[in-house]
Amino acid sequence: MPHPLRTRSFRLLFIGRSLSMLGDAAIPAALTLAVYLATGSTGALALVLGCAMVPKLLLLPLGGVIGDRFNARTVALTTDLVRCVTQLFVGAQLLSGTPALWQIAVAEALGGAAGAFAMPTVSPLIRGTVAESGLLRANSLMAVVSSATRIGGPAVAGALVLTAGPGWAFVLDGASFAVSAALLSAIDVRHVPVPRSTLLSDLKEGWAEVRGRDWYWTSLIAHAVWNGAAAVLMTVGPALFLHDLGGRGAWLAFLQTGAVGLLLGSLLAGRARPRRPILVANMGLALYALPLCLLAAHAPVAVAIGAYGVSQAGLGYLSPVWETAVQSAVPPHALARVTSYDWLLSLGAMPLGYALAPLATSAWGAEVPLAAAGVAVGAACLATAAVPGVRRFRAPADKVTRTTGAPA
Repeated sequence: MPHPLRTRSFRLLFIGRSLSMLGDAAIPAALTLAVYLATGSTGALALVLGCAMVPKLLLLPLGGVIGDRFNARTVALTTDLVRCVTQLFVGAQLLSGTPALWQIAVAEALGGAAGAFAMPTVSPLIRGTVAESGLLRANSLMAVVSSATRIGGPAVAGALVLTAGPGWAFVLDGASFAVSAALLSAIDVRHVPVPRSTLLSDLKEGWAEVRGRDWYWTSLIAHAVWNGAAAVLMTVGPALFLHDLGGRGAWLAFLQTGAVGLLLGSLLAGRARPRRPILVANMGLALYALPLCLLAAHAPVAVAIGAYGVSQAGLGYLSPVWETAVQSAVPPHALARVTSYDWLLSLGAMPLGYALAPLATSAWGAEVPLAAAGVAVGAACLATAAVPGVRRFRAPADKVTRTTGAPA
């Protein structure tokens, strides 16, 4: 089969998405430093982060409807331009030396809203530029870049913050969205028109596509539990390492090992061809229980770090395999709506983890939320093996005939 990068449209899409992912990876570190340095308040930082997250969660289902009604290329290009403007505005605010918090918060809210319309277009963009035989390779390439930017993005942000100031990280991100928009304008994306209907009907149809696939909605629950557990670890982990498990260096080693594992898992996904991809991927995701339970049991730091790298390899493997399965099984005209529910559940679980972890830690210590999160994620992912659709789902290459409905 031809390599996806030999296809001009996917090649331009890949370059544009790679640049925007690198820019986005630099933003979290730059934003937290910029807002805290400007205000000295963790409350102000929480306000800005909330302004970016809340509109995204509220608008994701609508973003799925828009992504199906209109060509994904048009929607993605428009949202790239909006995010280009908002990030350049925040960069200019920070570079001015007298940033206004409310203006940064409004800009981040607009950027978050644009993200709600952009995220459901990712799968239709790949599905519309790559032949079905090349979907797994294409998704693996995207996952590898995403993993690599998680390693390089914070380093880029750190270099910019230390040398030129955090504002330049936002300028870089804005420029990456401008380039991405320019590349999107030069590609062709296949689009299946959706019959005109009411917004409520479109939302119901998208939900019916989700509900009608037991392998999909049960896996979404497991993935949401994983995201909630990840939020617990990111909330409790830093303090646990700083006070009991080796300090800042050990925590950084923990994170970097996870980033390397994520990259290796993404690379593996492009080569491995299991006959039951959803089952194998969910079992790999269950490995996240290992580092959580090891940390709760105060296992040796090196063991916990190694376990985290292995668990992140499971995540890196799952992402492209899952995307490929969804793209091959869901009708093209409903793909954006179906994936919007995926994003909604995954992102919605994280604030719950962020909120509950500190409360549980103050009441019972860090061991309890870590152990509870480990048991929950392990049980949720392993339980999907009992779902008939998960066990029966076959890789697209193994199907006797191509279908647009439930998997064979």
